[in-house]
Amino acid sequence: MTGRAAPGFSGRIVTGKQGAFSLIELLVVIAIIAILASMLLPAVSSARAKGLLAACFNNQRQLAASSQMYAADNDTRLAGNFSIVPQAGSSQLSWVMGNMKVNDQATNTLYLRQGTLFPYTTQPNVYRSPADQSRFGGVPRIRSYSMNGWIGSRDMERQTQYGGGSFRTFVRESEVAVAGPSRIWCTIDENELGIDDGWFLVTMNDYQPFASFPASHHQNGYCLSFCDAHVERYKLHDSGSARYEPQVSPKNVDWIRLKQVTTIP
Repeated sequence: MTGRAAPGFSGRIVTGKQGAFSLIELLVVIAIIAILASMLLPAVSSARAKGLLAACFNNQRQLAASSQMYAADNDTRLAGNFSIVPQAGSSQLSWVMGNMKVNDQATNTLYLRQGTLFPYTTQPNVYRSPADQSRFGGVPRIRSYSMNGWIGSRDMERQTQYGGGSFRTFVRESEVAVAGPSRIWCTIDENELGIDDGWFLVTMNDYQPFASFPASHHQNGYCLSFCDAHVERYKLHDSGSARYEPQVSPKNVDWIRLKQVTTIP
């Protein structure tokens, strides 16, 4: 049978070898992929940072809500928070037990479970910021957060060198209500170089600005919950705030901002 060739058919057969990439074409493709990757990486990094921040918000929101539930079950009395952590078995229990500078305590969740807030949280990972990379002996620390030292005990009233006696402590919800629950912070990301017990010191008389340092886990910022259970991220603006320097100026803007939400005269 005879006939005409199909329109557009040239009579040539294209082999696989003729379709192979040349070296220059391959380099161009690699360069394009590299450019696309460089454009995507910041977006991926930003998405990861937002995810870690959201998880930290959720953790601290749970801790602040647990504090509220504890008070509801204990005649409006807030969970204990002491400058010297009580030993296991003591009748004076704190919201959390353990010292993050002591080997067998920094990595042992038993010290979280012994705290008075644990029955209201029940998950050890709530006490650790997902952005905290600190370890003790190669093992992740169990806790990243500390509590406002003016909350949970009258300890600061006796610490006159830090402004005690001139500012209020809070051991009952009614006392927090006077100051405003949305204006007083409850828990905070503490710097991994300084975190020890669960008590965060703020010297209201500027005796030692940042005696306890906040962390800088979240894009040079830290999270803190408030007594009404809302959570905020505070960005660090002063270069000295994130470097864990022994001497910080009382004029440090980050220090001033933290003081303003710690207690009232």
